[in-house]
Amino acid sequence: MTREAIIPLQSYRLARYAVPIPCYICEEENTFDAEYCSHCAAPMALAHQVRSQKLHPRLIGVLGASAVGKTVYLGMLMDMLSRQPERAQLLARGAFSITLQQTTMACLAHCAFPTKTPNEPDRWNWVHCQIRRPKQKEPVELIVPDMAGDALLQEVDHPYTYRVVTSYLAKCVGALVLVDALALKEGSRDQDYFTMKLVSYLAEINEDPNKGWARRPVALIFTKADQCEECLADPAGFAQTHASGLWQHCRERFGVYRFFAAGVAGACAIRESPREGRVQVPLRIEPYGIVEPFEWLLDQLYAQGWMSKKRRTVET
Repeated sequence: MTREAIIPLQSYRLARYAVPIPCYICEEENTFDAEYCSHCAAPMALAHQVRSQKLHPRLIGVLGASAVGKTVYLGMLMDMLSRQPERAQLLARGAFSITLQQTTMACLAHCAFPTKTPNEPDRWNWVHCQIRRPKQKEPVELIVPDMAGDALLQEVDHPYTYRVVTSYLAKCVGALVLVDALALKEGSRDQDYFTMKLVSYLAEINEDPNKGWARRPVALIFTKADQCEECLADPAGFAQTHASGLWQHCRERFGVYRFFAAGVAGACAIRESPREGRVQVPLRIEPYGIVEPFEWLLDQLYAQGWMSKKRRTVET
């Protein structure tokens, strides 16, 4: 037995799917209700925010090997900028942009470092924020993701393994490259080799002498410098002595670069864990040199005109 009923077609729903929304990172088309880009897995929330606010954020890369401290550095940078309006005031855009800051500070408060960033791009923490500086009249919108070090390594060794990495770095106006100072001090050359690969990869994405990475500012930051007095005293000299390959690559490939030293944990200890074995934990938090590289990068971007409203994206 059947009953008669009138069911509205609601064809307006189909019309919304007929208008694609381009991903802000790779510019591939997606449906209006997609959470992540079907091509590069970047969050579509970025594209929706850009459309609603009619703003064009600039992209900055935070790069480095696995366990170098990218998550800790970026989370601490966000926390410090959100509490120091006299230097540069940070305002997060979207609830998802606060997750990285919240997670990092919660871990440090419990004497632990954040867990390793997963390789899957849809599990990365993306930060979309507005930066206001006292000496600049107009604020600037920035997008900065916490990319996994292992994903960066795979992309460098096997290009287009992670399309989001290539698409993102091609549009970046500048980069913060992190290097483990403690590993270099102990004689490990892996940091030097990986960062040389990364520098070469950046330079080859766009070799235009006027618009390529040869003209974009790059801040090279030695992390965990609180455990290396030599690095704190002279970051450039430390690079020339302990990372000579990276030093030469920067001189040959970048026109605007500078070495910095940074640290978050004032003192660390080793804890024995039944599941994880020997784990390094922070005993106290004493941030050093966190904001200075970011401020230098912004100064260079303003000086070269990368923050101009007329300059929407970087030509690749």
